[in-house]
Amino acid sequence: MQMGHQFLECDVISSLTMDQLRVLVEISDQGSFSAAARSLGRVQSAISQSVKSLEETQGVQLFDRSNLRPVLTPIGHVLVDQARAVLASADRFEAIATGTRAGLEATLTLAIDPLVPTAPLISSLRALGDKFPTLPVSFSTEGVGGAERRLRNGSASLAICLLLPDVPADLAAYPIMALELIPVVSAEHPLAKLRRPLDRSDLEAHVQLVLSDASGADGPAHGVVSPRIWRFVDLARRLDFLLSGFGWCKMPLDVVDGHLRAGRLVRLEVDDERIAPTNKLQVYAAHAQGHPLGIGGRWLLEDLRRRLAVL
Repeated sequence: MQMGHQFLECDVISSLTMDQLRVLVEISDQGSFSAAARSLGRVQSAISQSVKSLEETQGVQLFDRSNLRPVLTPIGHVLVDQARAVLASADRFEAIATGTRAGLEATLTLAIDPLVPTAPLISSLRALGDKFPTLPVSFSTEGVGGAERRLRNGSASLAICLLLPDVPADLAAYPIMALELIPVVSAEHPLAKLRRPLDRSDLEAHVQLVLSDASGADGPAHGVVSPRIWRFVDLARRLDFLLSGFGWCKMPLDVVDGHLRAGRLVRLEVDDERIAPTNKLQVYAAHAQGHPLGIGGRWLLEDLRRRLAVL
């Protein structure tokens, strides 16, 4: 008996057609059977028959016909919303399949280094959504080394990151911008009061605020000078502690420029080229060798490169 009930439910569901759902939504949007018929280019009797068949197979009354013009019943309103969701899902299904046939990846998973400038990244992602509205995109900001690690374990298809000290052989990397990092400290910090070029011993005497790998792995200590280190995964929290005077660090110029001009932060003059190199760091767009980017990834790479080039 239970099995028969299950077969009945399956029969009811399988009797639905996309056309019936489109007719139902069109009637709701147009306000009447006749207007829906004109919009769909059909005779009104065909629209009425489609609704009647839908009501019979589902065992519900979609329209109240007691008045001159049929109106949606409460269950009719609910099922119109469900019909919209089904049709939208079907449209996405078809669009994704069409895009894949044309070379668009099924999904684009991004891993971003915290030092990558935010504003051009947001603009590029918005433009990507406009260009490829059916492309599912997932996004995560990683700690230092995290983006590179996600490429290797296959959980990201494209990373925007630093690759230190060199580009690994198992990654394909494309330079997209040169990043300037400058040593800074709160205007109230003791280092700001020295008002002279600093050497290693000056910096070693104070806490250094360092970006770290979210996995907890120490990894190579690029740019670490002080024996006293406070570690941060995200750039924003490190900036909060920097502004509060807890230590010094090297920050992207675009992040601290407003604070420098407002006098909240002070740029440190450091004589040692090994501590504060004058050359800029290279930011790359990278993917794993053997896993080339699809149309969406290549488009994003070029768009982001264009936006970052003007910084």
